[in-house]
Amino acid sequence: MTRWLPFPSAAAALFAMWLLLNERVGAGVVLLGGVLALRAAQSLLTLELPKIRLRRPIAAAKLLLVVFREIVRSNNAVARIILGRKQRTSGFVRIPMDMRNPYGLAALACIITSTPGTLWVEYESAGNTILIHVLDLVDEEEWVRTIKNLYESRLMEIFE
Repeated sequence: MTRWLPFPSAAAALFAMWLLLNERVGAGVVLLGGVLALRAAQSLLTLELPKIRLRRPIAAAKLLLVVFREIVRSNNAVARIILGRKQRTSGFVRIPMDMRNPYGLAALACIITSTPGTLWVEYESAGNTILIHVLDLVDEEEWVRTIKNLYESRLMEIFE
């Protein structure tokens, strides 16, 4: 069974998304969506993904609350910048990382990019650093502390 359907949840999610995007359920749409979902799920085997170990689900829930709070706070800050025509200095910040877990780094990239006013630009694996763009850059060291203390430490607790 795992040879034909190695990632059943991914195949089911892709199939559901296919049906939602097509906005109809016909025999051809269902058949094509099923075949595409199965092939896409099988192609994930070529990535050789490491096994995920979610060690602390309560810490993950706490992180979600922190991320939600930061997204709301950042939305307000960006709105004040745009509506108030406040002078801002945007810039790039390079942050050294302690975390090397690919799932943790992917989660951090999603968190940073989904927070208004910030954008994940680059990950340099040789030096294990990330480069982010900040809309209103006042203090680089504050951004380094924020990313490391608020997100990286919690992600390491969850994934490492």
